[in-house]
Amino acid sequence: VEKVLTVKRPWAWLPPQLWLQPLRAVNDRGVPLARPWPDLVIGCGRHSAMPALAVRRASGCRTFAAQIQDPRVGRDEFDLLLVPEHDRLRGPRVAVTQGAIHRVTPTRLAEARRHFPALAELPRPVLAVLVGGANRSYRLGLDRLGTLAEAIASILRAGGGSAVVTPSRRTGAAGIALLRERLAGLPAEIWGGAGDNPYYAYLAVADALLVTADSVSMISEAAATGKPVHVLELDGGDTKFARFHAMMRQAGITRPFSGKIEGWSYSPPDDTARAGALLRDQVLARLGQRRPA
Repeated sequence: VEKVLTVKRPWAWLPPQLWLQPLRAVNDRGVPLARPWPDLVIGCGRHSAMPALAVRRASGCRTFAAQIQDPRVGRDEFDLLLVPEHDRLRGPRVAVTQGAIHRVTPTRLAEARRHFPALAELPRPVLAVLVGGANRSYRLGLDRLGTLAEAIASILRAGGGSAVVTPSRRTGAAGIALLRERLAGLPAEIWGGAGDNPYYAYLAVADALLVTADSVSMISEAAATGKPVHVLELDGGDTKFARFHAMMRQAGITRPFSGKIEGWSYSPPDDTARAGALLRDQVLARLGQRRPA
């Protein structure tokens, strides 16, 4: 059962460690966090940490509690923490992943390709462009988006092929409009948010990828394809992002975008499958079961 939690006021204004009753601090969209307590609870993100630990405590610690990303609170109470390498959190209950845990698999990509058959007719090579936006660490304004659009246009004019562009919510309406304007008349498809999301299909059909530097998740998902991942550097950044980008470059997975598309190969990280296998084995051990043959 997946529960999407939103934090109620006034708790949303306070750090999670100050939530006096974590199970009452969140809205659970009609499916209450109540008995019977599960064998396993997996949280992701800072706001899920305290409710996950509250479930573990309420079960008498029978519930196995795993957390994706550094919870920053209650670290010693979790049975397993799955954190990316650049977070630098280490310990006996910590499993380190190269990047972010995600849902990109060969099966999902193949299914997405079949769901969007028209993409197979795009002129080759296909460049998939994953565009994020401003966040606490990076700035991505219209000027930088305009530069990105001009670079894509130059690549298409010089080398042929096509581009498929997927913005995020952080890109904003003005940013999407700018991309459409600058790429008008070129073999470029920009998803505007209507209809089925072609994100996984874009990853599947791409020959190379160009990703803005503001998202560990997008870069990790792009890297799961095994295709060249070019990273568009942005103004801003912080030490965690710097460590992540350095690690991905040193592993031969990404390269800074220089205005042209290059080709190289690498073994795609398999973080999600490895993390899932580790979690499964630990939960089965807790339940006193043996791993299926």
